[in-house]
Amino acid sequence: MMNYSSSRETFVITNFVLNVPLMLISILGNALVLAAITRTSAIRSNTMIMLCSLAVSDLLVGLVAQPCYLADFLTTGRLTADLNVMVGFYVCGVTLCTTTAISVERFLALHYHMRYPVLVTRSRVTHIVLAIWLINVPLSGLYLWIGAREYKLTMGIITVICLTVSTFSYILIYRVVRRHKLQMYSQQQVVQNLAIATAAGNKGVNFLRMKKSAMNTFVFYIFLILCYLPMYILLTLHGLSYIEWTIQWSFTAILVFVNSAINPFLYCWRLRELRAAVVTTTRQMYANRQMRLTKNSVILKKNLKTREM
Repeated sequence: MMNYSSSRETFVITNFVLNVPLMLISILGNALVLAAITRTSAIRSNTMIMLCSLAVSDLLVGLVAQPCYLADFLTTGRLTADLNVMVGFYVCGVTLCTTTAISVERFLALHYHMRYPVLVTRSRVTHIVLAIWLINVPLSGLYLWIGAREYKLTMGIITVICLTVSTFSYILIYRVVRRHKLQMYSQQQVVQNLAIATAAGNKGVNFLRMKKSAMNTFVFYIFLILCYLPMYILLTLHGLSYIEWTIQWSFTAILVFVNSAINPFLYCWRLRELRAAVVTTTRQMYANRQMRLTKNSVILKKNLKTREM
């Protein structure tokens, strides 16, 4: 009994030591990304709207999901356990679905790059983002109507569907890029007219910009795969068996939380315009804070002088 109590205490402390720093990083990093996007209208695009949704879900991971996860270790009530599962699957489901939507959107941008502004409008992207957030509500609530084992198996199936769609999208993106390279090479061999060359050059520049954007989102997808694949494997194993993988499940959950913490750094690393917006926003926030402190100091000095008189 003593050994069990000691091992559980160590297990809980380890979870707190790993989760608290990740929680703070997720909150601060994603809040800063959201502030930069909302304050800088010049960088708003279809992809940026989806990244904004991704940042919101990652922010909720730090604000809500991880506190519920930690609270579940400190209590033995059924309500806390249910809330932990439902909230965790909800925000992580939004993250997974949004990343899948980004991969499909990048494929459409490359494959239909001439018709893309007509096919993928800002209003359609906004509606898709709202649909993702709404659809995940009944999916997380499904936990209350079916057993935990069946629910985890269902979530495992949804996870593999999302990962399969994303993987297939990036395979198609690779094929589009490869075909475009061959076409551009052929055009360079036969182009004689300067006007045709200029038009081809402009088309190539636009395509290269979209290609770079697709590569940036591919990096986000790779990190998501690395963080979510262990959870998918455990969801499947738990759904197909009656083994309670308690310790393994805890560490795969932490790995999912890691994804929410590192995403802001990935955005700033791969997206130059967003990185510049984050730096500008940080400087503005620091300058505003200094101004408020100076103003408060002046007011305080005036009040002290008034009292002395």
